[in-house]
Order: sequence, then structure tokens, then C-alpha cells
Amino acid sequence: MSQTDVTALPALDLPRYLGTWYEIARLPMRYEPAEATDVSAHYSLDAEGKVRVQNRCRVKGEIEESIGQATAVDAGNSKLEVTFLPEGLRWIPFTKGDYWVLKLDDDYRVALVGTPDHAYLWLLAREPRLDAATRLLFLDEARRQGFDLSKLIDTPHTGAPTA
Repeated sequence: MSQTDVTALPALDLPRYLGTWYEIARLPMRYEPAEATDVSAHYSLDAEGKVRVQNRCRVKGEIEESIGQATAVDAGNSKLEVTFLPEGLRWIPFTKGDYWVLKLDDDYRVALVGTPDHAYLWLLAREPRLDAATRLLFLDEARRQGFDLSKLIDTPHTGAPTA
């Protein structure tokens, strides 16, 4: 693990960040099989004013879905904590994961998200495809912040809807 500190954006316009994002690439994680395709996340505000997280993907042709909730933990809204526990259990301590927005283009079309321990990283875009130059620019930022990209998984998008 790198000794480089992970730095989130100073500020995130949360309403502009809401909506659908497609996973372009990620570091391996136990909650998402390596063979998952068509991975997307839809962020919206819930009745409590917190971020509702709806993750969807295809695994062996079947749609899988996880519903969670994210809460900003900094004044700039770029550091969030996310839980996917059932609603009645979300109060349990130490069950939330970090979700820090590390880089974002000016139009809120491409985002780099990671965790301060360098364990998780996602490259997201508003479309299921991303041009090579933009991909390289964002992944260079991940390397600069100390992420090891040797196990990076490129997420296939088949065009099959998950909504």
C-alpha cells in the first residue's frame, strides 16, 4: 500500500453529481464479481435528504441490485460514507464505507472515486464508454494519489439495459 495521502476534491456540487453513472473501471472488490458487466450507479436524494444509492450490474446475464445510502461527512460534500445494510440496521457503527470523489471534470461527466486507504477505486462516466485520453488523464490522477492500478478491471458494457 502506498504512503501517498488520498485527497478528495475541496467541494462537490452534490445536486449536479446526482443521476446515473457508469462504471468504466475499478479495482477488485469482494462485493462485485470480476465478471460483472453493465455496472451502473444511480444517485438521488431520499426523503431524509441523504443520497440514495442504487447499484446495478449483470452477472451471468442476470441483473443484480444493491440499494444503499450515502451521507456527506465533510462540508464540501466530496467525502461520503456509504452503507448497503438494510434500512433498519444502518445505525450500526463501523458498517459504512468511504466514498471520496477525487477528480471530476468541469461538466460532471467523468469522476474518479476512491477510498483513503487505497483499497477501492472507481472510474465513472455519464456514458458507458470513455475516450482513451480522458481515461488516461483520470487514471494518472489515481496513480499520483498512490493507487496501484496493476489489478484494474475494465468494466464491459454490452448495451443490455439494467434499468
